[in-house]
Order: sequence, then C-alpha cells, then structure tokens
Amino acid sequence: MCQPYKKNDLVTVTIEDMGTGGEGIGKANGFTLFVKDAVVGDVVEARITLAKKQYAYARVEKLLKSSPHRVEPRCPHHRRCGGCQIQALDYGIQLSYKQQKVRNHLIHIGGFDSDYVDQVMEPIVGMEDPYRYRNKALYPVGMDREGHVVTGFYAGRTHTIVPSTECYLGAEENKQILEMIVSHMEKYHISAYDENTGRGLVRHVLIRKGFSTGEIMVCLVINKEKGKKRDSSFEKKEFIPQQAQLLSALSQIKGMTSVSVSMNSEKTNVIMGKEIHTLWGCSEIRDVIHVRDMGREGFPTTGQELTFSISPLSFYQVNPIQTEKLYSLVLEYAGLTGREVLWDLYCGIGTISLFLAGKARQVCGVEVIPQAIEDARANAQRNGIDNAVFYVGKAEEVLPAFYADKQEEEQDGLSHPDVIVVDPPRKGCDPVCLETMLQMCPDRIVYVSCDSATLARDLRILCDGGYKLRRVRAVDQFGHTVHVETVVMLSHKS
Repeated sequence: MCQPYKKNDLVTVTIEDMGTGGEGIGKANGFTLFVKDAVVGDVVEARITLAKKQYAYARVEKLLKSSPHRVEPRCPHHRRCGGCQIQALDYGIQLSYKQQKVRNHLIHIGGFDSDYVDQVMEPIVGMEDPYRYRNKALYPVGMDREGHVVTGFYAGRTHTIVPSTECYLGAEENKQILEMIVSHMEKYHISAYDENTGRGLVRHVLIRKGFSTGEIMVCLVINKEKGKKRDSSFEKKEFIPQQAQLLSALSQIKGMTSVSVSMNSEKTNVIMGKEIHTLWGCSEIRDVIHVRDMGREGFPTTGQELTFSISPLSFYQVNPIQTEKLYSLVLEYAGLTGREVLWDLYCGIGTISLFLAGKARQVCGVEVIPQAIEDARANAQRNGIDNAVFYVGKAEEVLPAFYADKQEEEQDGLSHPDVIVVDPPRKGCDPVCLETMLQMCPDRIVYVSCDSATLARDLRILCDGGYKLRRVRAVDQFGHTVHVETVVMLSHKS
C-alpha cells in the first residue's frame, strides 16, 4: 500500500479508541492515526507530524466535533505540559480507560484468556477528587529568552520549560514557594542552570508535603562548583546568595519544616544529587498512612496508622489517600492470619513491610539502596514494630542465602516464606528475582506494579512456573495521567 499521507498534511479523522500513551486513535482511508490531545469520540482536523508506511502520528489542529466525554481542563498548559495527558477526558472515562489498559496488557502481553481475566479483575479504585493529590513535585528552573528566571514543567518529550508556578495536581502551597524562590533569584541576580553549558546555580526545586501532618519540605538542587572549598563551619556556609533572606521568607510559610540543598554538578538526567545539606529546620518531614477497610463502601479508615519520616531522597508514594487504599488492598490480598512469614522485595523505606507487619508473624524487607534500609529500620523503631527486619542487597541473593543459613542453624522455623510481596520499578522484576521467587515457592505472591505491561510479562513467567492468577485490581494513583497502579494476587497451584 502506498503511503497516503506525509508530514504536515491535514486529515479529518474520528477518534474511536485511545492508546496507552493517552493519544486518540482513528482511521482515515484505512490508515491508522495516533493523534495527540484527542479523546475518544472527537472528530478532529489533525496535522501529520510523522508519517510511516501504515500509520502516522498527528496533533489536533482543529476540534470539529467535541466528544461527549471531553471536559474543560483546569490547567491552561495541559496540552503543552507532558504531565497530564488525559486531563481533557471525563474522569469516569479515565477510569474505564485505565481498567481496559490493564485488561488488554494481561490478555495481549501476558497471554491470559480474556474470559478468565474478566472473572478475576475487580473494579478500579478511583479518587473522590482527582486534583491536588500529589505530595511531591519537582520543578526545573531555567531562563527565558529575555533572561528572566522561570520555573514550571517540561513540555512533552522535551527539556523546554513551560513557565508556570501553578499545577492543579500539586499542593496549593507550591505556587507561593516557587514564586518566592523565583523572586529571590531575580532580586539577587542568581543564575539558573543551563543544560547546554553546564553553568548556572539553581537546577531544580523539590517540594514535598505530608498531607496528614501538614509538614512541608523544600530542597533546592544546585550546581556545585567543582574545586571550590567551603568553610567547615555549618553556620558560615552560604550555598545561595543572600541565603538568610530566602530562608527567613520560606520559614514564614505555614507548615514549613525543612529547607535543604542537594548538590549536583553532573551533566545527567538524574535530578537529585547524593550530597544533601539542611539549611533550616529538620532534615526530614513526617507523614501518616492509615489502614483502610477495602470491603466497605468508601474505604473508611480502621483506626490503625503508621508514621513515616521522609527525606529529600526517600521513595514515598506521591498520592497519600490512594496509597492508603493501595496498601490496604495489598494487606487484603496477602491473606495474613498472624502465622505467616512474609518477604517484601524492593521494599524501599519499608512502607509496605510495616503496613503488613501487624498481621504477620515475621516480615523481612529487601532493598539494594543502603539509605532506604536505614530509613526502613528507623521507621520500624518509630512505630514500635519489632517483627520486621531489613536487609541490604538484591532479593535474588538475600533470600537464598537467608534460608541456607536457617537450614544450617535449624532455628526459628523460618524454613519457608508463606507470602512474597513485590513492588518493583517500572521495568518490572529482574528475571533472576522471578526465578528466585519460584524456587522459594511461597503459598501466595502479591505483585504491586506501576506498569501493567511489564506486570503482564512477569505474571506469565510466574504462572508458567506453577502459580495461578487469582485477583487483579487497578488503583488510580495518578489522575489525569495515563499511569495506573495494579495489585495482583497469585497462589500456588498445589
């Protein structure tokens, strides 16, 4: 078939479906178009941005007929910003889209029977209000063409900053904090980092908030000048020109608890540096996670709660209300009676481990990042939990070594993990980790995933290794984006 379209052609198309990246999908003359910023039900005039032999990418040039599912986004920058890909889509339809996305991946990537998937999939857990839910935000800092300091968000698939101090997914305090920092930089001629030259001082602003406690953290990521020595006396360190004035201003914001700097002089996409200096207040903030009853409408709290300390480098779920629902779902799927030995792989600062410890005989967490394990141990002590232990290392190395030692010692009766919980990064589980889980042969595996495509791939391996898919439920952690968390329970066929 000849290529019917080329770059910059205008095409009228009806959007019939949506892709995994939130793009609208339609056909024109049998030719498939993936149209950015279009939602299912739209009729649009689209401009081709990239043409292939059998399909093309395009963007909306003109909305000819609005979909009944289209809504007016709160954010004026939603089309340019790479954050909220589907903010123009009705929230109820967003949930249906995400439910279908998980279902399709289980069927087409995992190879599971569609009728069986429909039997084990439970309704997606949505939000009461899909705005102002993020407790963490990272804002790049740069200069505009007129030489003014700007902060905001990167335009989709670029490193071009869309100037904005208001994000409707983040905490309301973020706007005031950003405006204060930008004003300070302008007043004292403080330079923003330039990715091309590697020069300039301020690179990013990290803001975190404990939604339960109201505590706020600000961390400025700055470009450390190589070779420049600083006074060893903490009081004499000035990482930012007129630092005292900025700290005085920030300290007046209600809830402000911690102000720090992160040193990063590397030309890299990694935002945070490893060297952190607290400039004002504490080095951490606290937040509280409550256990929720997933079997009751509205998912009320049960009264049980855990307190966690969060540093600039800590991994902590960004949506606190949905995190409570997510972890409560993990607890339900784990089916704990108080007699089980449970391993939590990729445990981070121990949030899931400690959440489950009250219902298990013993919980063991594994994480490769030493600082995260230190935080996990501190969080266990803070919450008075004495049946959770944490190990630094790779799960595929720690688990076999632990049980080999136990067999030699013939102690504790911990000869078999009853439940394994795994919450890997977006790329999924390491193949060796999956093989180790199969060798350990727990009764149940609870898999928490932020990418349903890699989840489906890993579930196929586990099911081919002797497990059966029993329950699946998606949780909307990231409203107005295409991302979705999924919790799965597998039990051994034997």
